[in-house]
Amino acid sequence: MRSQVYAWNGNAFLAAGVASANPWVAGNSGVQTSIFIGGFGNNITKPAETTATEFVVIEDIACTPSQFATATSTGAVASSYRGQLAGFTPANGVLGPRAYVQVRINTTDYFLDPDNVANDGIPGTASPYPRSLDFQPSFNLYPDVYVLPGQVWDVLYVAYNADSWGAANGSDQYAFTKYTLYDGPDALIANKLLEMGISINPGNVDWYKRSLLSAQGM
Repeated sequence: MRSQVYAWNGNAFLAAGVASANPWVAGNSGVQTSIFIGGFGNNITKPAETTATEFVVIEDIACTPSQFATATSTGAVASSYRGQLAGFTPANGVLGPRAYVQVRINTTDYFLDPDNVANDGIPGTASPYPRSLDFQPSFNLYPDVYVLPGQVWDVLYVAYNADSWGAANGSDQYAFTKYTLYDGPDALIANKLLEMGISINPGNVDWYKRSLLSAQGM
């Protein structure tokens, strides 16, 4: 089993020498984008998926936070903000991207409205990344999200104040996910724990291994 993280910087392509005009801004406000293969920022070459001998447990998701802009939050004032909100211009009464992250398994979104209609997911204000003294989480991804063998999964990012984000002013947009990959015998144990109704985590997987060894008198 391996604990892994994936950190996405939607502005990362600028480091590769792309023109300072940010293509995200034009027409992408309110559009969900895959942090893995969406074509913006640092990406991987194929969708995240599990093989027949793998099991993934998504333990955390987060993105750039926002906060309400006060009456004195002019562009000049906003430029004094450090960290996640440095360089943003207040828009629609909010300082920051007004961003959300959603988990998708195959074609099904994880976070739904009460009427089972998919929504944008968890706001960065509730689950901020990076976290700092000014931005602490009020949301915890519990229970964890299970990705069964053979399933494709994704983390989608959407920002509604994308037009207030200029590449030239250095205000990046971030998203993050933390997950544990179980493969081989560990994936088989993860599936067994799922059948037993036991939470899948490294501690419980090790407990099941010890139980097997104890039952065999080893």
